[in-house]
Parts: sequence; structure tokens; C-alpha cells
Amino acid sequence: QVQLVESGGGLVQPGGSLRLSCAASGITFSLYNMGWYRQAPGKQRELVATITRGGTTNYADSVKGRFTISRDNAEATMYLQMNSLKPEDTAGYYCNAAWHQLDYWGRGTQVTVSS
Repeated sequence: QVQLVESGGGLVQPGGSLRLSCAASGITFSLYNMGWYRQAPGKQRELVATITRGGTTNYADSVKGRFTISRDNAEATMYLQMNSLKPEDTAGYYCNAAWHQLDYWGRGTQVTVSS
């Protein structure tokens, strides 16, 4: 059974930091391209950052220079370090694993940036 479990969300003040984790099980993690997506209330889900199985990263313009995506294949875990958080970063953050026609999603973790 494939599971992607996000953790690390919470309430943080503007300018603060959070580190999200996505723990994968049931897949050969090293084969998968991984990504973080987010969805705010009333908005469509959008890409935040991706990391290929080879380690190439890609970021949405809105988070470049503030967020860093990484992965630990030995631990089957992906991370998202989020710095200089802004209120507009408030959203549910979702983990995605993709390989060929296989595509899996986690249930998400909520990030709220507010004073």
C-alpha cells in the first residue's frame, strides 16, 4: 500500500520558517520524481517545487529564494524548507510522487502564516 504522509505544518508568523516532511512508503522512492504542491481556499492547486530522481530542482517564481526542496532517498523522505514566510503562503501543502503513469498524493499538511 502506497502512503505519502506530510508533516511539519502549523501556524507561523510572517517572516518565520517551517520545514515540511513527506515520508513515503510502499514505493521505490529513488525512482520517483517528487513534488510539493499547495492549495489555498477557493484557489486551484499549484506547484510549489519539484525534485527529480536525479536531484534536479524546480521552483515556482513566488517561492524562489525562500523555499528549498530536498530529498533523502535512504530515508524515503522529501523535505521543503520554507523561510521568510508570507501570509500568501497560507495553504494546504501536498506531497506528490510520480513515475511513468504512476501518480500518488498525500493528504496534506496545513501551513498558516499570520500574526
